[in-house]
Amino acid sequence: MKVSEVARLVGVTPDTVRYYASIRLLVPAIDPDNGYRRFKDADVHRLRFVLRAKRLGFHLDEIAEILGVADRGRTPCPMVREIVQRRIVETRERVAEMQALQARLELALSLWAEMPNGEPDGHATCALIDATSDECQPTADA
Repeated sequence: MKVSEVARLVGVTPDTVRYYASIRLLVPAIDPDNGYRRFKDADVHRLRFVLRAKRLGFHLDEIAEILGVADRGRTPCPMVREIVQRRIVETRERVAEMQALQARLELALSLWAEMPNGEPDGHATCALIDATSDECQPTADA
């Protein structure tokens, strides 16, 4: 199969297929007559695996490592579990940070409800932000 055929089958752009081949997530055969990449069904399966892993939040370098372990005939599942456990903790932390930001934004907007728009005077750029209380500021660890 050609790049465009693989892309159409999987629902990505040909550039995506070419990029994954360039970073060796896909390793298609090279047609000796014209130098074109030729993909097999196994390459399509591998590309679908890459896309599923990306949807789960795996980074391309992690996917490459997972594929490398599998290519050597070993199971990458323990590594995958470890990455997912770590990613869950990281995601919880990011969600908490985003919720805190949401609360600060809502508080700031409510504090600004009755304030007029100010003109920059050389001392203040935006009167709204300058008037923001410490309650709207992130904590020292954020």
